[in-house]
Amino acid sequence: MNTNSINTHSKDHSPTTSAANTPYPVALVSGGNRGIGLQVAKDLATQGFTVLIGSRDLAKGRDAAAEVAETAVAIQLDVTDESSITDAVARIDSEFGRLDVLINNAGVSFLGDQSTPLQERASSGLLTNAPLDYVKRIYEINVFGVIALTQALLPLLRATEGSRIVNVGSGGGSLAANADPENPHRRMFGVYSASKTALHAISLAFATALEPEGIPVNTVDPGMTATALNDFQGTKSIEEGAAHIVEVALRGAGAPTGTFTSDEGTVPW
Repeated sequence: MNTNSINTHSKDHSPTTSAANTPYPVALVSGGNRGIGLQVAKDLATQGFTVLIGSRDLAKGRDAAAEVAETAVAIQLDVTDESSITDAVARIDSEFGRLDVLINNAGVSFLGDQSTPLQERASSGLLTNAPLDYVKRIYEINVFGVIALTQALLPLLRATEGSRIVNVGSGGGSLAANADPENPHRRMFGVYSASKTALHAISLAFATALEPEGIPVNTVDPGMTATALNDFQGTKSIEEGAAHIVEVALRGAGAPTGTFTSDEGTVPW
């Protein structure tokens, strides 16, 4: 669908229609103002979605929305801030009245100086080195933030027929893969990887709890994509990293739930 034909929002990306006049599917991408999240937003917009760009910094979210599509809307969203989540949910409810797809993409791998080389980042994240406060902050974003946002949006998801949830995980958090002595990544298995392992667990927990209600919850490993998370040293392009996330998000009724996949197939938990 040509997104130019479904422009229901003004140039400043502030909705002008009521929820009742929003016939297009709505997707929220947390951390959607850059990297994989931004590309996912672009790809969903080309599929006819009204895409909500969740961004801690609203100005950056508005810049991203302008880059995505005329129908994209910036939403101030900090997944570690309860009031921010509450306000975001209230806005989505009042202005759109539906949520077809939730992409839990917001995450962080390193909290220090962004110019720090990747190997130093990995070393500082080992649980033998990482201060407990640092560990808590990583988990607050990558794990508890996903739980908080998903719980807050459940009423909208339950009210929208065919809704689904996609959580952006990481093969680096696979316990099975990192238990293999031949896997070179195990030398970097630290707080970030462990937080993704926890994300995979809560994703499966949501999947099993929501399965009777017909809301699929699936986890996607985008692969080693060149983003700020890894100091742009990934082997995949942003477009390649986003592709499978979008593919899973577009699955229709009767789609599987509780899966952990990449573009290469099933990823071991």
